[in-house]
Amino acid sequence: MITLVTGGARSGKSRYAEQFASYGSTKGYYIATAQAFDQEMRERIALHRIQRGNESFLWETWEAPLQLTVCLESIRKHIEDHTVTEQPVILIDCMTIWLSNWFMELDVENTGSEKLLEVIHSFLQYLKEFPYAVVIVSNEVGSGIVPMNRLSRLYRDEAGRLNQRIAELANKVFLVTAGIPLELKSLAHRLED
Repeated sequence: MITLVTGGARSGKSRYAEQFASYGSTKGYYIATAQAFDQEMRERIALHRIQRGNESFLWETWEAPLQLTVCLESIRKHIEDHTVTEQPVILIDCMTIWLSNWFMELDVENTGSEKLLEVIHSFLQYLKEFPYAVVIVSNEVGSGIVPMNRLSRLYRDEAGRLNQRIAELANKVFLVTAGIPLELKSLAHRLED
């Protein structure tokens, strides 16, 4: 089962995703995509770790700034090798940071757009077949003003497309605004064929 939790910055999406993931279980695997490039980001990462450590739910943290598929496969093998008795849940936080990591890695603005599409496609194909519950956090970045530079517009567009593709695969999609989650997929209007 795939669940997407999206929303704006500081909307409460990560907190809700953690609560949702912990419902009905006592332990989960937390895949962090952020990289600590500066002091402010190191402090953010440390605060997130402290917050996760203060909960009754036990998180095992894995880091995957780029290789999400490899990380998910390692977790799958870990679960199967250790005969985990209760149904595990994996939380990925967050897809838009993962996407920005790939933007930097591939120099998408100048050379790497085709490779980026391959990376995204490969990840989504793997995700479709993944046997365990995955909760995915992603920012909704397209709700604001049109960015002034080309790279920011490319990023906004790719983030929007990535969210759409994950939402298409997902069993549930939540939009979190001001800390309030709304489940969107069940409310979606379907055009008749």
